[in-house]
Amino acid sequence: MGRNLASFLTETAERHGDRPALKLDDAVVTYEQLDEGSARAAALLRSRGFEPGDRVGVMLPNVPYFALAYYGVLRAGGVVVPMNVLLKDREVGFYLEDSGAKLVLAWKDFAVSAQDAGAEVVEVAPGEFEQLLAGHEPEREVAATDADDTAVILYTSGTTGKPKGAELTHDNLARNVEVVAKTLIEISEEDVLLGALPLFHSFGQTCGLNTSVYTGACLTMIPHFEPGKALEIVERDEVTVFEGVPTMYTALLHAGDRDRYDTSTLRLCVSGGSAMPVEVMRGFEEAFGCKVLEGYGLSETSPVASFNHPDRERKPGSIGTPIEGVEMKVVDDDGAEVDQGEVGEIAIRGHNVMKGYWQRDDATREAVKDGWFYTGDMGKTDEDGYFSIVDRKKELIIRGGYNVYPREVEEVLYEHPAVEAAAVIGMPDERMGEEVGAAVVLKKGEQIGEDELRDFVKAEVAAYKYPRRIWFVDDLPKGPTGKILKREIEAPEPRAATRQE
Repeated sequence: MGRNLASFLTETAERHGDRPALKLDDAVVTYEQLDEGSARAAALLRSRGFEPGDRVGVMLPNVPYFALAYYGVLRAGGVVVPMNVLLKDREVGFYLEDSGAKLVLAWKDFAVSAQDAGAEVVEVAPGEFEQLLAGHEPEREVAATDADDTAVILYTSGTTGKPKGAELTHDNLARNVEVVAKTLIEISEEDVLLGALPLFHSFGQTCGLNTSVYTGACLTMIPHFEPGKALEIVERDEVTVFEGVPTMYTALLHAGDRDRYDTSTLRLCVSGGSAMPVEVMRGFEEAFGCKVLEGYGLSETSPVASFNHPDRERKPGSIGTPIEGVEMKVVDDDGAEVDQGEVGEIAIRGHNVMKGYWQRDDATREAVKDGWFYTGDMGKTDEDGYFSIVDRKKELIIRGGYNVYPREVEEVLYEHPAVEAAAVIGMPDERMGEEVGAAVVLKKGEQIGEDELRDFVKAEVAAYKYPRRIWFVDDLPKGPTGKILKREIEAPEPRAATRQE
C-alpha cells in the first residue's frame, strides 16, 4: 500500500493548520481551510456518483480553487486530469473523451466548453462554489491507494498522432516532490513561493503547489503572469522563491519599472520548461541579486529529472546532473551509450518515470524500454557529468514555456478548404524563445490571406498554439518517401515584433 498524494495536505494541516497555504491578492487560505475545502470537495464528488479510479477534469486558472479541487479528487481516490483554461471546444472534447472523465470542475468562464463536450460540469464561481460545498459534510478520510495507482493524467504529445496522457502515479509525484523540496530548492515552512507557473502544467504542479503543501510553505498565486504584477507580489508578500520559464525571466529583466520594487527577499530562482539563454541568466542575477538554478524534465518524468544542484558547481547553459534516485544517459539510435561529449538522445530511468501513456500501450513501449524513458531530446555530457541539451529530436516547439505540437496545428490548417499542404515549424524568437510558423501550399486556384488563415486556426486552438507567421509556397521539400522535410523549409526573415498574443 502506498501513500495518497493528498496526505501531504492532511499531514501539513495537522502541523500548521493556521499558517497561510495560498494567497491571491487579499485572499488568504490557511492549511486548515484548504484541508476542510478539499474534504468537502471529495464529498461533493461522492454525491455525484464518483468512485475511486474515476477521472475528473480540472479546468481552473491559478486560483485557490485549483488546489481545493486537485486535492479533493485525490482525497476521494480519483485521478486528476488537469486542463489548460485556454483550450478550445474541440481540444476539451478530446481530453474528456480520451480520459473517460465524466465530470469536470470548470472555472465560470470556461464551463461552456466542458458542457459542449458532453461531460457533467460543476461550475466553479466565487461565492457560489463555497455555498455548494457547504451543503456537503466533509469527507475526512483519505482514500487508500497503491504506490502505482495513477494520480494525475497529464496530456502531452509527439509530432504525430493525437495527444497522449502521461499517467503519473502517487509514488512518481510524491517522491519527485520530496527530492525537490529536500535537495534542490530546500524549501521550509518559512518560504513564500510565487505561483506564476500554470498549475495544470507539471512544473507548476510539482515544484509549486505540491512542494509548498508538502513543506508547509505559502504559495502566492498570480492567475496571469505580468511582470509588473509579479514584482508587486514579490515585494508585498516577501517572496523568497521564484520559479518560472525563461520568458518570465526575460520579462522581469526588461520591466521598465523593476527598480521601484523591493525584491531583496528573493533567495533562489528556478528555471525550467525550455533552455534559458546564458545572457538572460547573467543579466537577471546582476539585476536582482539572486541566483538562478536551471533544471530539466518532462511531463513524463513528474517532471524533474536533472538540476544544477545548490551544493555543487553551477554551469550556466547546462541542465545539471540527475536528481537523487534518477539516472540519465545519452544513447545512439541503437540504445547504446555514447562517449562523453558526443551527441545522442537523452534517456531517463528512476522513480520519476511515468507509469505509461493512458490506454496507449504501443506508445508506451516505444517510449519506455527496459525502464528507460527515451525523451526525444538530443544532448551530451561534459567531463564532470553535466548534461546539456543541443537539439530536439522531436519537432516540438516550446513557445514561452508552453509546448506546441506541430501536428495538432497542421491538422487544423488542413481543415481549411483552400489548403493543400502545410508544415508547422519553430522559428527563433527573442521574446518567446520560439515562435510558431507555418509554410502553406494552397490548392490550385485558391486564394486566402495570411491574416484570414491565421484567424481560422486561432479560433480552433489555444492562444499560444496558432502560427504567428504564415507564408505561402509553391511546394514543400520532401524526401524519397514523400515525407515533408521540415529541416529544409526556408522560413522568411523575422519581422518586427508584434503584439499578437
